[in-house]
Amino acid sequence: TRVKSGPRTTSPEGTGKMAQEHTVKAFDEDITRLRGLIAEMGGLAEVSIGEAMEALVKGNKDLVEAVIARDKRIDALEAEIDRLAVRVIALRAPMADDLREVIAALKIAGVVERIGDYAKNIAKTAGKIEGRRQFEPLTLIPAMGEIAASMVHDVLTAYAARDAQMAAEIVSRDDKVDAFYESIFRNFVSHMMENPATISSGAQLLFVARNIERIGDHATNVAEMVYYAATGSYLTDKEDKAGA
Repeated sequence: TRVKSGPRTTSPEGTGKMAQEHTVKAFDEDITRLRGLIAEMGGLAEVSIGEAMEALVKGNKDLVEAVIARDKRIDALEAEIDRLAVRVIALRAPMADDLREVIAALKIAGVVERIGDYAKNIAKTAGKIEGRRQFEPLTLIPAMGEIAASMVHDVLTAYAARDAQMAAEIVSRDDKVDAFYESIFRNFVSHMMENPATISSGAQLLFVARNIERIGDHATNVAEMVYYAATGSYLTDKEDKAGA
């Protein structure tokens, strides 16, 4: 005679362990998703900076339109990251390192969105520049743009790798962008005084240089967030200790 066995049961301890493992796995998947969205968002912003600079130098209207269209995708990604981060905080209740990771992702998304806006501003200026070949200071703008773009690229790499040392190095490079801006400002003002006909275009290019300088500032902000997410301390705290 076969004895019927009852339904299999799991001990409370086993059930709790399985639920905990599921929660950890779900959280890890959410974090991976957040990182992927930020990487995509940052990559689009980086492309926009390059195309905005090319549009500025060549007056290419197609590139201007491409940058403007891409900015909408960047905005949509930021909104998706916001929703996911809020959901993670509400459902997972992360603490310590995990909470820093989510908060950093939320803040970084906002900063990268602003970088995309600056790239769009630069692209829109392309149609307002006259006499490109005669405006010698225009050659200085792309060089400054390359520095800022490299900061954006490297800070995204630092974020993906959680590399605090690389983030700190990026912060130190912002001084170079600021110095470049000051040099361009003096050069442009001098050129406009000597060539009054270039004042309109010169003013637009100074606006571009200011936008590039702000991109450098925002890349620095992201680097500081990466450093905090990776170490739990602020770069300013490190500087204060070094100077003590």
